[in-house]
Amino acid sequence: MAASKIAMVTGAGTGVGRAVSLALMKAGFTVVLVGRRKEMLEETQNFGKQAGGTSHAIPTDVSDPAAVNKLFAEIKAKYGRLDFLFNNAGMGTGVPFEDLTFEQWKQVVDVNLTGSFLCAQGAFRMMKEQKPQGGRIVNNGSISAHTPRPNSAPYTSTKHAITGLTKSISLDGRKYDITCGQIDIGNAATPMTARMAGGVPQANGTMMPEPTMNADHVGDAVVYMANLPPDANVHTITVMASKMPFVGRG
Repeated sequence: MAASKIAMVTGAGTGVGRAVSLALMKAGFTVVLVGRRKEMLEETQNFGKQAGGTSHAIPTDVSDPAAVNKLFAEIKAKYGRLDFLFNNAGMGTGVPFEDLTFEQWKQVVDVNLTGSFLCAQGAFRMMKEQKPQGGRIVNNGSISAHTPRPNSAPYTSTKHAITGLTKSISLDGRKYDITCGQIDIGNAATPMTARMAGGVPQANGTMMPEPTMNADHVGDAVVYMANLPPDANVHTITVMASKMPFVGRG
């Protein structure tokens, strides 16, 4: 029997990260669960274990270079390789642009962009050095990588930057059989989107409830991307609630 492939998911303690982690475990991956809250990672781990999945939780602040270096050292010591990274950890603010503090801006940038860079770089280095060489990285871009919501400057800016990071990794990884793609998600039903049922700000200044979709659909899409052979890649994919107000005039 072939050895299990090793995957790593950031922000694995809740929401999209949890859904993707469970989907990868169901597909036969051993999943390294990464996030700041140990108890939430352990919850994800228990759900996966109940379904017969295998995982290992490593609490980590992905915005801290030293913590990320320690994370990858532990993965290398325990498993010797990494086949797949889902760069998912992220946060927003919802603060009006004129009221946004530098600290709020920096916190979002540190987690969403710097954290994604640090984890992608750690994965890239490991994938380049391991035998057989190669692996796959998928970044969570969000539909904000295309179109902003009101009061979302830090979040939207980082998600546009993630698109540039995805393209750069995809190009720089070619010679090492490292592929990179991006999944842009719209209104997956998670604790972060629960507020949408009561109405969220729209571009025309109104408040409106928005439809959501089951986060398991995101997990299915990421598993599809993760299982592609090295000579194929989904560079960008959008998975969204079909009736959400994304396509059309705001």
